[in-house]
Amino acid sequence: MTDTSARPIQLLVVDDHSLFRRGLMALLAQDPRFEVTCEAGDVGEALRCAARRRPDVILLDNHLPGVLGVDAIPALREAAPGSRVLMLTVSENEADLVAALKAGADGYLLKTVESHHLCEAIVKVMDGESVVSPEMTTKLVSALRAQPPTNGAAPDAPVSTATATSDAELASLSARELEILHLIARGDSNKHIARQLDIAETTVKIHVQHILRKLHLTSRVQAAVFAARHA
Repeated sequence: MTDTSARPIQLLVVDDHSLFRRGLMALLAQDPRFEVTCEAGDVGEALRCAARRRPDVILLDNHLPGVLGVDAIPALREAAPGSRVLMLTVSENEADLVAALKAGADGYLLKTVESHHLCEAIVKVMDGESVVSPEMTTKLVSALRAQPPTNGAAPDAPVSTATATSDAELASLSARELEILHLIARGDSNKHIARQLDIAETTVKIHVQHILRKLHLTSRVQAAVFAARHA
């Protein structure tokens, strides 16, 4: 896990709405874990900032002057190879979400996110996790389910090694863990899962940790994707 106490996480904020951008910067300045080292209102400025400052995390809006943020991700990664990209946008379009993740975004959050959730998401992204707004997780799962299988196997072809492995991983889960996995895929938070199953939220967290370990995953998003494809 990243030691954020060594130095603040260096951030680049990219958003064409100056009022929102300045408000976000003021919010982040209140948290000693972060330091906004550069801001940009368009892609050209963002690329210059990224190359000059080499931020740890780039907070990127999707709707920028003349271009979509997702289309700028490859260039931003080339300008600052070590930077992680966290989309922060108003777009609830599942196509934008899928495009962002395919382009290499490390996370996708809606601008309606609570401030403390945003801060925790930045830390998670810095630690190598993928984060997606709970509202968008369900749409991501739906989009993945709508995609045809990618293994190219005929309907009655032998089960592939990958499928067999997935079946074995699923079989390692307890009934309760399977139940929680399906709720994660639906986009439910730990708190909501705890209420539904009438168990403590800490118990849910422990189950989620076990699920990730057994499935060899690192984040809830990956668990939701796994459930969409295999469960």
